[in-house]
Amino acid sequence: MNKNGLVMNRRDFLGIVAGSAAALSLPKFTISAHKEIPAHLQGYEKLYEIDPRAASRHWFREAKYGLFMHYGVYSLLGRGEWVMLREKIPVKEYEKLKDRFTADKFNADKITDMALSAGMKYVNITSRHHDSFCLFHTRETNFNSLESLAKRDLVSELSEACRKKGLGLFLYYSYACDWRHPYFYSPEAGWQNARPNYEKPEPSYLWRKNEDFEHYIIFVHKQLRELLTQYGPLAGIWFDPIMGYYARPDLFPIEETYQLVRSLQPHCLISFKQGANGDEDFATPERTAQSLKERVEKAHGPKNAAIAQNAWEKNRIKQLEICDTLLPQSWGYHEGQIAEHHTPDDVMQMLKEAREIRANLLLNTGPIGDGSIHPNDEATLREVGIHIRKYGFPSNEKVKR
Repeated sequence: MNKNGLVMNRRDFLGIVAGSAAALSLPKFTISAHKEIPAHLQGYEKLYEIDPRAASRHWFREAKYGLFMHYGVYSLLGRGEWVMLREKIPVKEYEKLKDRFTADKFNADKITDMALSAGMKYVNITSRHHDSFCLFHTRETNFNSLESLAKRDLVSELSEACRKKGLGLFLYYSYACDWRHPYFYSPEAGWQNARPNYEKPEPSYLWRKNEDFEHYIIFVHKQLRELLTQYGPLAGIWFDPIMGYYARPDLFPIEETYQLVRSLQPHCLISFKQGANGDEDFATPERTAQSLKERVEKAHGPKNAAIAQNAWEKNRIKQLEICDTLLPQSWGYHEGQIAEHHTPDDVMQMLKEAREIRANLLLNTGPIGDGSIHPNDEATLREVGIHIRKYGFPSNEKVKR
């Protein structure tokens, strides 16, 4: 809706998105203004001059192994990253976690050293998860790390450390789910995990009809512009969760979102799990190389299942990345699963299975509430790194294309 309460047409909506940067007064970065090749693409200069996106894809195929981190205010509770939804924590109560979030042991220099010692070539962090808490400087919400007790821009710190050490930085962004934003769609509109199932109506939720969703898209596009203009050249934007998109693909202007990313950083790779429209640069299924066709068809019908299958087929031919976690189930820190952390042998098996299909492995750790890496995970990653330096990555010779 516009300021007069009228529903915007698509042209007005795109005009607001395109012009949002002028009103933000943020430090601006565009790849055209940054003539030096991104640090993680050193060695790909010739291809980068011809086609930045092709250079990034080539680098990514050879990177093989990356560090994933799910970190946010949910980490303080130690019950996983879906705790707000599963325990039906009211919005106002959940927001209070911001006042306990110190991140006093989040050390970007140590994290990137650990990734390098593990044999990894890139890092991916949850800049904003489904609870909508942001680890970066944003003017779109006060629910962020700079306005928390920490008063720190964790994405900035990690970006600087990655750039100094030649690591690629991907930013996870919850595009198709938000449990806090007033105008994200309700479970009744298509997906049960779109909102917590509160016993009483949540007064901050204002979505009533499809047109209301444009408020959310404007918010998302402004935040993406912030991420892509504040932190130098990124390796990529990693969107999630795909089921939120498959439930209501009609609500998401996916082509416009991708165009925004690539207009600001042409080399920047895009992933959206198995894929939304097939124009992603790679597919990233969880734990196993497969599509979600049957699950989507059961939940959302054959039409949406066809969308999912088409995107999956296009993206898996380009490149696969398997994401997995050092915990048996959770991605965010979970105290109840500490004894079940995966071992170095488990990780080597994950790497072996990924290499057999020429896929990268994106391996997750959930930092503890204070931002430190769990000792079990740190020890595992370092031991795997020693093995890789001594023996190399598992072979993919069995693969037939």
